[in-house]
Amino acid sequence: MKKLLFLVNSADFFLSHRSAVAVAAREAGYEVHVATPDSKSVQRIQELGFQYHLINMDRSGQNPLREILTLVDLFLLFRRTSPDIVHLVTIKPVLYGGLIARFLQVRCVVAAVSGLGTVFTANSFLARLRKGFISFLYRHAFRQNRLFVIFQNPDDRQLLLDSGALVFEQSRLIRGSGVDLESYRYLPESDGVPVVVMAARLLRDKGVYEFLDAARILRSRNVKVRFKLIGAPDLENPSSVKPEHIERWKEEGIVELLGFSDQVAQHYADGHIVCLPSYREGLPRGLIEAAACGRPVVTTDVPGCRDAIIPGQTGLLVPVMNAAALADAIQSLVESPALRQKMGVAGRAFAESEFSIQNVISQHLDIYHESEIVQ
Repeated sequence: MKKLLFLVNSADFFLSHRSAVAVAAREAGYEVHVATPDSKSVQRIQELGFQYHLINMDRSGQNPLREILTLVDLFLLFRRTSPDIVHLVTIKPVLYGGLIARFLQVRCVVAAVSGLGTVFTANSFLARLRKGFISFLYRHAFRQNRLFVIFQNPDDRQLLLDSGALVFEQSRLIRGSGVDLESYRYLPESDGVPVVVMAARLLRDKGVYEFLDAARILRSRNVKVRFKLIGAPDLENPSSVKPEHIERWKEEGIVELLGFSDQVAQHYADGHIVCLPSYREGLPRGLIEAAACGRPVVTTDVPGCRDAIIPGQTGLLVPVMNAAALADAIQSLVESPALRQKMGVAGRAFAESEFSIQNVISQHLDIYHESEIVQ
């Protein structure tokens, strides 16, 4: 039985984005191991029956001593489990896990680049230095005997190809982590004032501030529309919204702040438009879930976001960091129920053809099988 080790920087992320693949791999005959930092969600991973390993990893920390300890921890994990395939998900696991796998000569590495992070969106001098260093790490982490790098959009793939980190033959394009079409069903719009829903971590890079500004603009125009913001801050992320800002927004009352919710499908069903004005993504799961629910999307013309819609057919694209353009696009859909419904139907068809979880699982299993063929 082949050993497959998932290394992910968050137990929550594994459950929401990779657990279905892991279950399918186990059913296909793999001995599946999962390694994440500690959290309340670890118990759920164990309940699913996977062999679980706790690792010490700070998702966004930069303390040199702690990072060295993380590398040591991963080295011991790989030595202890002796995996045939390691599936590395998110930035630190890809970089650190790739370096350890190279040193220990793991038979096959599958690296999932689900986004290149905030370091690739910033333009400051320090950010450019960090970008150069991260690119250097990618080049060394990807020097593997057998490597498959999964990208969610072609822009991220081209960026790392241009950096010399890998060759095209090592890359695979899988559009997102899939959506359960039974859980996210198409439902007709509800009556009443149109509702715009944004569901995301409360990060500046997700476009939260532009979302608030668009709401203010439409209020000043006396447009009848409600804005709902679903999500919680991520205080480990340097881009996180500060708690005091959230308190000010509550007092302002311009947007309904609902906090974290695991009922996003219901919120989309109750809404009329889904919005994500992000600065850059891998391929945002929320937008393909919106399409599955038959809701038109307003999002930014940036890598990842533009790949999650068919512009003009399932949603609208706006320039990044442009609250006025965002407000204009939202208003155009608020004032055109027929266009919303047409885009919603097209979005559901798009989700069925491109983003079903079964399709994503099949593509992952094909990669695992291909790794065995080339050994």
